[in-house]
Amino acid sequence: MKSVEGKTILIIGGGLLQVPIIQTAKTMRLHTVVADMNPTSIGFQIADETILMSTKDVEGMVREAKKFAQKNPIHGVITAGTDASMTVAAVASALQLPGIRFVDAEAASNKVKMRQRLKEFGLPIPRFAPVWSLQDAKDALDSLTFPLVMKPADNMGARGVIKVTNKDDIPVAFRHAKRFCPTGELILEEYMEGPELSVDALAFQGQIRMTGIADRIIEREPYFIEVGHNMPSAMPKDVLDEVERVMAGGMRALGIHLGAGKGDIKVTKEGVKIGEIAARLSGGFMSAFTYPLSTGVNLNRAALLISLGETPDNLEPVIGRVSIERSLLSKPGKLLSIGGVEEIKKIEGVSEVFIQSKPGDIIKEPTNNIDKSGHVIIVSDTLKEAEAVFEKVKQTIKFEVDEQFSITEKEIGDQARIRFGKDICWVCKVCDGNNCASGIPGMGGVGLMETFKDNHDALSEYKIVPGYIREHVSPNIQSKFLGYDLTTPIMAAPMTGVGTNMNFVMTDADYAQVVTRSFSQYGSLAWLGDGASPEKYKIMLDALKKVSGKGILICKPREDESLLLERFLQAEADGVFAIGMDIDAVNFKTMVQKNLSSVTRPLEKLIRLKEKTKLPFILKGIMNPEDAKLALEGGFSAIVVSNHGGRVLDGMPGTARVLPKIAEAVKGKLPILVDGGVRSGMDVFKMIALGADAVLVGRPVAISLVGGEDAGIRFLLQKYSEELKQSMSVTGAKTLVDIKRSMLLHKLHG
Repeated sequence: MKSVEGKTILIIGGGLLQVPIIQTAKTMRLHTVVADMNPTSIGFQIADETILMSTKDVEGMVREAKKFAQKNPIHGVITAGTDASMTVAAVASALQLPGIRFVDAEAASNKVKMRQRLKEFGLPIPRFAPVWSLQDAKDALDSLTFPLVMKPADNMGARGVIKVTNKDDIPVAFRHAKRFCPTGELILEEYMEGPELSVDALAFQGQIRMTGIADRIIEREPYFIEVGHNMPSAMPKDVLDEVERVMAGGMRALGIHLGAGKGDIKVTKEGVKIGEIAARLSGGFMSAFTYPLSTGVNLNRAALLISLGETPDNLEPVIGRVSIERSLLSKPGKLLSIGGVEEIKKIEGVSEVFIQSKPGDIIKEPTNNIDKSGHVIIVSDTLKEAEAVFEKVKQTIKFEVDEQFSITEKEIGDQARIRFGKDICWVCKVCDGNNCASGIPGMGGVGLMETFKDNHDALSEYKIVPGYIREHVSPNIQSKFLGYDLTTPIMAAPMTGVGTNMNFVMTDADYAQVVTRSFSQYGSLAWLGDGASPEKYKIMLDALKKVSGKGILICKPREDESLLLERFLQAEADGVFAIGMDIDAVNFKTMVQKNLSSVTRPLEKLIRLKEKTKLPFILKGIMNPEDAKLALEGGFSAIVVSNHGGRVLDGMPGTARVLPKIAEAVKGKLPILVDGGVRSGMDVFKMIALGADAVLVGRPVAISLVGGEDAGIRFLLQKYSEELKQSMSVTGAKTLVDIKRSMLLHKLHG
C-alpha cells in the first residue's frame, strides 16, 4: 500500500455520524475537506477546510468540488452514516476519482429503483409497488397482501416509514410517509416478518468483504424505531452465511463494486430477504463504534483507503468482544434538564455517551430513528453483561420534562386510533356511541348501543345559562370526597380488560399503574375494577399500592362471597382508600363468557358484606331514587349513578335523566357521584348542576391513556378542569356548591 499521508479527502457530511470518519482521516494525516450545509456543524470544527453546501445538492456539490480542486487536488471522496451516495458518485465521476457509477448510486438511494434492480437480478425481496398518489396506493392492494409497509422512496433513518395492517389505514399512512418525502415518490411493500440484521461490507478489487453483522432491535409499531443493536449477531452460522450471500448478491446487482455497502436484511420464514442496501458505511454507530470495539478493526480507515484507490489492510478481527448501542429516550414534552451524564461515563463498560437533545427542546414521541435524545455505546465480554450495564445507564440518566407542554388532543387521538386498531375504537370526534368500531368485547356498548347513546344525548339536551351582571368570581374547583382532598371533581371510572377490550395495547398492570399514578399526581383518584378474571384484582391492588392506596377498588357482585371477602381484606391490608361494588354488573357480558356468576342482593345482605370491611364502601350502579334511599338506609359511604357506560343492558336511560330525582332523594345525606357520557368540563358542570358531587370519566380516560399515557391523562384532566372553571365563571359559581340546577336550560322542559 502506498502512503496516503498528505492526500486530500473530501468527506460529504459534517454531522455527528460523520465525525468518526473525519477523525480517522486526520489520524491518517489526510488533508480533510468537509462539506455540509450547516455552518455550525460539528464536522466543520475539526476539519482542515470546509465547503458550505447541502449534501443533497448534487450539482452544487460537483460545482464546489471542481472549484476547490482547481487550487488543491482532491484524491478521494466519501461519506458515512448519511444518504449522500449519489452526491459522492457524481463528485467522483466529475473529478475522475475512485467510485461507483451515478446510476448505480441512484439505484442504491431510491427504494423504488433499488427494488426494481434487485428484482431484475432475481434477489429475494418483498412484493412492492411505486406510489405517487393515494389512488396508486389503493390500486396496489390488488397485488399486495397485508400487512404492508409504506415508506418514502428517498429518505433514511426510518423517516416516514409506517406499518399498514388494513385498507382503512392507507390514507393515514400515505399522509405520514408524504411528510418525509422530498420528491413525493413512495413505495408500498409487503411487510417481512422476522428478525432484522444490519450488515456492513466493503467492495474492492472484485471482492466483497463482510465487515460486521449486527442484530437490530426494532420497536414501537406501526413505526420502526431502532432502539439499539448488538454486535456481533447471535444468529446461527447457516443463517449468517445466507445473509452474506444475499448481501453480496445485492451489492453486485446494484453495482456497488468499489467502496462500502450497508444492508438491512430480514430473516423470514421464507428465507433471507433484502430490506434495503445503501452504497455507504452504516450509521447508527455501527461501523464507527460497535464493530471496531467488537473486533479491533477500523472500518473507517479501510473505507478511506478504498476511496483513495488503495487496498484496505488489517481487516481481520484481533479481538472478540460484544458491543451494543442503545438509544436514550426522553419522555415527550419540553426538556427541562438532563442529569446523570457524567455518572454514566464512569460506569464500567460504557465506551461512549452521545446526548443529542438539550434543555429547552420539545421532545416528540419518536416516529423514526432521528427522534432520539441520545445514545450509549457499551462493550463487554458477553451480551448479558452488556445489557446489565445498560440497565445501570437507564437508572442513572435523568431526563426531566414538562410532559404537558408538547402534547395535543389531535396527537393523542391519532396515536390512540393507531394503537387500538380499526376493530376496537375509531376515536371519533364525539364519543357518543353513534359510530362505534366495536361492541363488547371492545370499547362500545351492548345491543344497538341505545344506553351508551342516551348517556351522551341526555347531557347534550341541557345548555348552560350564563349570567354576567354580578361580582366577578375566580372559580375554585377543589372539594372533598369522604375526607380526601380533591383538586378537581373529576375521577377515573373503573375500566379493566385491556387485552379483551383494548386490543392488548398494553398490559392491565401498565394501564392500572399509569391511570392511578396520573390521577394521584394531579390530586384526584382513579377507580379500578377487579375485572371478570378471578385473579385480576391482584394486579389492581398492586397498582394501588404503588400510589400509597390513593384509589378505589370496585368489585363485581360475585355470587361467591368468599371471593369478595378476600378482595376486601387484601384491600384493607394494602391501605386502599375505599372499596365498592358495581351492583349493576349482574348481566355483564365478560362475566357471562367466563361462566362467573354475579347476583343481585337485598339490602340486608349488602349490609353484611359492607360490615366485613373497615374501609368506606361505595355502591356503583344506582339508577333510581328507591335504590339511592336504600343505600342511604344501609349506611353506605357513597353512591355512583351509573348504567355501566351502556355495557350491561340496552334501552336504559342516560344517567343525566335519572340523576335529578336521585339527588332530590339523598342530596346532602351521602355523596353522589355519576358517570356516563361526560366528554368535557361543560358536561362535568352539568352533572354537578343536576345533583352530583363529583363525576367519573371512562372512555375519554382510556383513549387519553392509550394515546398519550401520563401526559395524555394530565392533558385531559387539565382540559376538563379548565372547561369546568370557564363554565363556572360565566354562570357566577365561585365553588362547586354554588353550581345550581337553575344554571341549566333543558331544550324540552326549560
